[in-house]
Amino acid sequence: MQTYGSAFAKVYNRRWSGFAQHVAPLVKALYERTCPQDDKSLLDLCCGTGQLAIHFLKHGYRVVGIDASEAMLKHARENAKEQGSDARTATFLKADATKFTLDNRCGLVVSTYDSLNHIADEQSLRQCFQSVFNVCQRMFVFDLNTRLGLRRWNGINIDDSEGDLLLINRGIYDGDGDRAWTRITGFCRTQDALFERFDETISNTVFAMKRVRQLLVDVGWHDVYFASIGDLSARIEDPESLGRAFVISLKR
Repeated sequence: MQTYGSAFAKVYNRRWSGFAQHVAPLVKALYERTCPQDDKSLLDLCCGTGQLAIHFLKHGYRVVGIDASEAMLKHARENAKEQGSDARTATFLKADATKFTLDNRCGLVVSTYDSLNHIADEQSLRQCFQSVFNVCQRMFVFDLNTRLGLRRWNGINIDDSEGDLLLINRGIYDGDGDRAWTRITGFCRTQDALFERFDETISNTVFAMKRVRQLLVDVGWHDVYFASIGDLSARIEDPESLGRAFVISLKR
């Protein structure tokens, strides 16, 4: 899985936390409508800087966050502490999303912001699904960029909207292959008025949605369906028509 340095993690915490904050209440509402309310426990898989986890913490959930980047986890721990959480309610662990175990099982597992697109291949994705199945009691929710969504990334974007930060995003995808890349270059002003540069190249795997569903079923998930961010409870028959598809998996 992709790991990130301290400068990128700092910018991520500052600029790219909005998606998790938007999705968190939608997933919570789905889980609480669908599953019995005697298990308020969450695994935030590829938790980043912890914004989704924090939403659940605020609503009384016990939370575990897993990420491969210690720099991201540092922000997650600090953000959770600012909300008054401690080790009894929030734990953030460095681990690989494709092969992990937990001491306690969770009712809900969530992975957002197309984190699982960063898994290298189908075999590794299946290993991730198996690891989740082993620790999840009831529901697994995640989102993936589809082939259509990754086509939209192709190009270059320059963001200088803030005077102390410049971001250059370059998406590279031919539209047909199974791999896309995003190159992010940033210049962030430091306390001594200089600029710190970072470069991150993020690899994205194009997974066919039918294969994703089959892998989940093969591992043992009972009910697997696709949805859009607009309504996580409404089943979508053609997820490839979406730029981003949510996948909801349920146990018996």
